[in-house]
Amino acid sequence: METVITVSVIIAMIMLGVLLIHLLNDRHNERIAAFHYSDALPGVGRRSRKSR
Repeated sequence: METVITVSVIIAMIMLGVLLIHLLNDRHNERIAAFHYSDALPGVGRRSRKSR
């Protein structure tokens, strides 16, 4: 009986983790869609060149 309870608790925790990750991914995708044309990482690829 202990084994059944332990396995069911582990499965419930895995399902809760999957749900949490899914919700966080949806929120992240909404933020990406809202700022589609902004820089992903500000400053990357913008090196100032020394003029001669």
